[in-house]
Amino acid sequence: MSPYFFGPYRASDRDPVISLFRFGILEHVYPAFFKAMCHKDHVGIALSISMAGYVLGGSSYCMALLFGGAWAALVYYCCHEIYDSYLSRKLDMEMADIQGSFLDNPVNNFWVAEAEIDGQIKVAGLLAVVGMKCGPMNDMNDGWNGGAVFKLVVSFPLRRKGIGTQLTEKAVEFCKEQGLSRLVIETTSAQVAAIALFRKLGFIQTSSHKACKKNSDYSYNASFSSECRHHCTDNDIDSYKDSVLKLAL
Repeated sequence: MSPYFFGPYRASDRDPVISLFRFGILEHVYPAFFKAMCHKDHVGIALSISMAGYVLGGSSYCMALLFGGAWAALVYYCCHEIYDSYLSRKLDMEMADIQGSFLDNPVNNFWVAEAEIDGQIKVAGLLAVVGMKCGPMNDMNDGWNGGAVFKLVVSFPLRRKGIGTQLTEKAVEFCKEQGLSRLVIETTSAQVAAIALFRKLGFIQTSSHKACKKNSDYSYNASFSSECRHHCTDNDIDSYKDSVLKLAL
């Protein structure tokens, strides 16, 4: 028998699901910080600030390190605030009523993976999918209907054991059953393992954003207009997600 069990969200899962969801958002703070600090503009700023500290401190290497460290701390704080603010909004909106937001809507769903650890059943992963349908964009396009992965998280100690794959496969099958034409996932370029998983399952990358910013014009796929997307998705997601992958069903 498989050590993992997959099923729809239950009210008794709420606390561990919220805890895992929180971890799944905040775990990206450090990769975002590292990516930001490696950007050529930020490297230049860090060197300039460190040099200013060196000069103002009377050729003090300690002051140079102090000024540079202060800049790094500010960048980390900004990265943390982006993710923490996003997390707070999601906890106040969709995750405040998981049953109503996902399970009571026939084109949405929320799955939980459980594992037996030390004789106890614990939440090992989660995946939520949101079905969307927009009207026609123009005379040549009859609209867009598909599912979007709201969030996929697997507990860190249980990664690379097939849980993410099985959860994603459940989402694919669900979208097919609902008659949706595609499943899309927005992710960050830093999530190398996740992108590799999705590509292994047949997803293709349809968008990539080198300059990720709020209210950017990118969409779930090339034909999906920003006007339609405004009504169907959360624009706040643009603040840190820079890659879009799609699977045609």
